[in-house]
Amino acid sequence: MFKRNILITGGAGFIGSHVVRLLVNRYPEYRIINLDKLTYAGNLENLKDVENASNYIFVRADICDFEHILEVFRKYNVDGVIHLAAESHVDRSIRDPFTFAKTNVLGTLSLLQAAKICWEGNYANKKFYHISTDEVYGALPFDGSLFSETTKYDPHSPYSASKASSDHFVRAFHDTYGLPTVVTNCSNNYGPYQFPEKLIPLFINNIRHGRPLPVYGKGENVRDWLYVEDHAKAIDLIFHQGKINETYNIGGFNEWKNIDLIRVIIRTVDRFLGNPAGTSEKLITYVTDRAGHDLRYAIDSSKLKNELGWEPSVQFEQGIELTVKWYLDNQDWLDNITSGEYENYYRKMYGRE
Repeated sequence: MFKRNILITGGAGFIGSHVVRLLVNRYPEYRIINLDKLTYAGNLENLKDVENASNYIFVRADICDFEHILEVFRKYNVDGVIHLAAESHVDRSIRDPFTFAKTNVLGTLSLLQAAKICWEGNYANKKFYHISTDEVYGALPFDGSLFSETTKYDPHSPYSASKASSDHFVRAFHDTYGLPTVVTNCSNNYGPYQFPEKLIPLFINNIRHGRPLPVYGKGENVRDWLYVEDHAKAIDLIFHQGKINETYNIGGFNEWKNIDLIRVIIRTVDRFLGNPAGTSEKLITYVTDRAGHDLRYAIDSSKLKNELGWEPSVQFEQGIELTVKWYLDNQDWLDNITSGEYENYYRKMYGRE
């Protein structure tokens, strides 16, 4: 008999796999149910080290399939949700906004409704934790200002609009039904197991193969970067100690211009590969900026630090070293991801859906 039954959606993805691993190892008295559709960004290879743990279960499901979600809630007596499943790549959202609206909005609504039905107003020791993004706040000027929990929503892409909408549904379910919810908005994550369409793993892989490094505009957009394991620890803390109906911002206090970040990546990868310093600088290729590209994001995490005692533990230089080393040490994983072979494997094992 498990003390708790925690449903983690998107648990085969980048951030989700780190959260699953942390909770499986830290809480043997919890049953951790990893629910993932296994789309292009979900990969069970990310969790090989815990797949046989006695307190871990994988369920392949689409969060938009309400009946299946309801069945999972009932079968495993789910009493906590950590909702990470989402379409998250801005470029993809510009090409296909319908998929983002469906997954991020209707999928979240499906989970909320299942929780409402199954918990039936008995909300003691229950929590629905929704992970969002700093992109819902829009863009910041270059004046040192930061996003806080009270910053007005101002999304500029289909991705951020879909996440903003899902945030509103989560809060509405608390206000309307009393569902015990909490929302966090996080800055850019980096680290092992990230799908290589994202900037840092993409550039590590491109440098490795001598491919162009596409930089939007002049590379002057600024992002706040957080090592993924620090985010996972924050999620664990907020799930257990965060106050109901509160919002917490999670950031790295670590702003970088894209072009400066890219040069750090180049220097680090070249050093690990034994290339002379500056070898891969020639791969930088400036490309037309994308539509709705926000200039600057930066998170104020002081509420989380002051109320719950969290702050990032991995400094950026250390995090980049760990990240570059991991991708270069796990080239088979990277090649498998970029080839799409793992998707073919899952189709054969689980079927298309």
